[in-house]
Amino acid sequence: MSSSASPRRDARRNHERLLVEAKKLFAERGIDAPLDELAVRAGVGAGTVYRHFPNRDALVRELYDTGVAELQDFAPEILGAETGWRSVELYLERLAAWVAESPYLPAVMRRVAELDPSYRPGAEFEEAINGLVARAQAEGALRDDVTAVDLSILVDMLGSVGQYGGTYLPFWRRQLTIVLDGLRARPDLTPLPGVGLDFASFHDMSHRKTPPPVSR
Repeated sequence: MSSSASPRRDARRNHERLLVEAKKLFAERGIDAPLDELAVRAGVGAGTVYRHFPNRDALVRELYDTGVAELQDFAPEILGAETGWRSVELYLERLAAWVAESPYLPAVMRRVAELDPSYRPGAEFEEAINGLVARAQAEGALRDDVTAVDLSILVDMLGSVGQYGGTYLPFWRRQLTIVLDGLRARPDLTPLPGVGLDFASFHDMSHRKTPPPVSR
């Protein structure tokens, strides 16, 4: 083993520990929490924090990119489900749980949108979500007037239970079951009013950018 292997391993370990503790700290105190406290929680010196993340924005950007990578990790299970309806169930269940357990995410998304409005990796998921919606509707399982944006909004709504901390997490599947029953195709449905928001506008809105005016 080379003499440089151990320092590199230590650096990787410190980097991962800083990310883990940053998620916890930002969930508790917001993304402007003192980075000195992050160093204490991670058991490293302040200089180590700044060697890995030259400034707060660099840390926030990596947390955002980590979130996008986690979303990509969900894709094989969700899109590879045996039916379109099961894909819908998994999409809502997996992503809503992820949002609920990551209450720092909305602030991270807003900050990245402020730093770089042209950075839009989340838009890559539009085609996949449209595809699972179309598949479930073709099966006759999902109501015909539901869109990919409707499902994405429902993920945010279900994931908002994270605002209660861990207290409500054992119970949130009650709301998931209600939502899934409302999405099922059946003859006595009340039609959804109006036309759903397009995905690009939803992406901007969820990052707290100004969406284009809604035409009436």
